[in-house]
Parts: sequence; C-alpha cells; structure tokens
Amino acid sequence: MIELWHETTGSGEPLLLIHGMGSSHAAWQLIVPELAKEFEVTIIDLPGHGLSKLPGGTRMDAQSLAKMIVQQMSSWGYENFHVAGNSLGGWTSLEMAAALPDRIRSVTAIAPAGLWLVPETKRAPFGAVSRYMASTTLPIAPHLMKYRWAKKIGFGMVSPQWESLPTQVCIDAAIAMGSSSGYFPAWDAMLGLRFDKDIRDDIPVTVIFGDSDNTLPAQHSQERSLTPQHSRWVLLPQSGHAPMWDRPAEVIAEIRQTALRL
Repeated sequence: MIELWHETTGSGEPLLLIHGMGSSHAAWQLIVPELAKEFEVTIIDLPGHGLSKLPGGTRMDAQSLAKMIVQQMSSWGYENFHVAGNSLGGWTSLEMAAALPDRIRSVTAIAPAGLWLVPETKRAPFGAVSRYMASTTLPIAPHLMKYRWAKKIGFGMVSPQWESLPTQVCIDAAIAMGSSSGYFPAWDAMLGLRFDKDIRDDIPVTVIFGDSDNTLPAQHSQERSLTPQHSRWVLLPQSGHAPMWDRPAEVIAEIRQTALRL
C-alpha cells in the first residue's frame, strides 16, 4: 500500500482535506486553524505531490485515488469521516462518496474537476506551460513571490484577489507546483473521464465554485446535471479556482454547514 504523507490536528468529528493537481497540503493553511476548533482535521499529500512519493505504476485517476485514500484513512484509524477537496481533490471526494458511501459522512467539493460534459482528450497548453515555468523557477520561488509582477504572472489567472494573497501561500503553491512529480500523471489520468455517478441522498453534498474560475469555467466545466440531485451549489463572489484562498471564511462556513447539517 502506498503511504501518503498526512498530518492531523484539532478535535471533533473527523474531516479530511484533499488538495488539487500540482498542489499540496499547504493549500489549506488559511482554513485549517479555524476548522481544527471544531473538527479533527487530517491533511494529506497525493502521490507525487508535496511530501508523498510517486511509486511506479500508481494509478492517478480520481476513482483510484478515492479508494487509495479511504484505505489509508482506515490504516490511520478512521472508518468514516467528512471530506472536502479542491479541484482534483474535489472530484476525488465525490468518487469516494459514490464508491464507498458507508465511509463518507459528507462531501464539500470546492471547484471540483470532472464536471464537464465533454472530457478533454489532451493536455491544455496553458497548464503545461505553468508547470514548466514553476519547475524552472523552483530554486528562486521564495524570492520571486515577494515581487508584485511575479505574483501576478503566477496567480493572476487563478485568483481575482491575487494581489492580496499572503506571500507564504504563493510561495508554498509555487514550490508545490514546481516540485510535483505527480502533476502530469494526474493530468493524463483525467483525460477522457468525468464524474457522472450517483451519491446516496443521505450523504450531504455541497459544490462550491468561484465566480471567476478561469481554470474550470462555468461554460464547460461546472455541469450541475453530473452531480446528485440533492447537491447544494454555492457560488462565491470575487473568487477563483482556490476559494479557500479568496474566501476562507465562507469556505469554512460551507464545510461546517455541510458536515454538521446545519
């Protein structure tokens, strides 16, 4: 079994946070302290991301990741838990609830991938260029992110609030992207696939998108018909593909409302 890096903090009902492609556990740094006041929060790194290795032959599609992560949670003593995920992590969260409903208490999918009517069949040029730029500038990322122009290049398309993002958030994100050996394997594993499964209606599901998501635009990547009928959809203003950066308080509130059924 692949051993994923993980860290747990706080107390209360168990909550798992799953980051997106080319990201890491650090993506959650703005919301973990507050969530840990009410939940026992576990953050992980997906294979080839952050502090987790990528063994040869690892399946990186969302359905395989879902089963892998649930198995890991069992090994850490969690038989059922709430889950929230961003982008690929959001898609994986939905797959977890669909495939293993007895293990998942609630799902908060934050800008989830996989909700497209027509799946992509090849890598998008912009995403590939972003990864190559991040890997090339990796050694100087902590220095670069102190400059407004570098911040805009790195995060202008990701967040409408890029200018006010904490510098450490940008540094950690740049390092995660630049060092992610699992980025292209995860991307290739998504090609030709989408999420289109049912989830039991006793499992609360909330889907959150930002109104300025340039990574997964509403025109083709936010198809409501692919999610369960009982899903609650939330659109956050002035927010991009990482709402936990742009609207941390609102994301915390939505996770709390979904998990505690308020």
